[in-house]
Amino acid sequence: MRSPWAREYVRRPKEYIWGTDPSPLAQELSALLPPSARVLDLGCGEGRDSVFFAARGLEVVGVDASRAGLRKAERLAREQGVEVRWLHGDMSRVALDGPFDLVYSCGAIHYVPRRKRARLFPRLQALTPPGGYHAHVVFTDRAIYREKGEVIDYFAAGELGRAYANWRVLQCEEQMIPCAQDGTPHRHSVEQLVARFRPATEIHEWTPSSQ
Repeated sequence: MRSPWAREYVRRPKEYIWGTDPSPLAQELSALLPPSARVLDLGCGEGRDSVFFAARGLEVVGVDASRAGLRKAERLAREQGVEVRWLHGDMSRVALDGPFDLVYSCGAIHYVPRRKRARLFPRLQALTPPGGYHAHVVFTDRAIYREKGEVIDYFAAGELGRAYANWRVLQCEEQMIPCAQDGTPHRHSVEQLVARFRPATEIHEWTPSSQ
């Protein structure tokens, strides 16, 4: 699979392509975690969500395949006065030192080929203690738009949910999101999942924001 964003990070080193504000999902998830929690941000890109989690007092590891993206992420962390451990490498192979109370990815895991994802999800789940969360946003094959020559192994309907069949799935919903990063207005079909590894007898529930 091939992501075009590493080239964009090199071409636009002073500009944050995705902005510096955290995603709405990251903001919601941060409220679930205690101050001592550890977060793994896969495909962290320019670091907006990693830096946000760190600013909330969490211990964060950000992983990305783009060195240029990580340089921008490091700069953002310095500007915000927070520390994040940045790891360069392929998320399906990089060595990870768990446990992590939240494993998070926003628009990244669909760049991992399906055959590798079959091994990646169990590996990530093994790094998560009881009570820990996983949250992912992935592109699905409901609406395909190839942006800047990217090559994606789109998630099929139900694929992400099946990877968490033994977890408590708190949210799993499809959305159509607008985009114009290549200069042409278009939409991507995405699936957003939040799941928790926990005993079924635990009674506290998270209700996702309706906003």
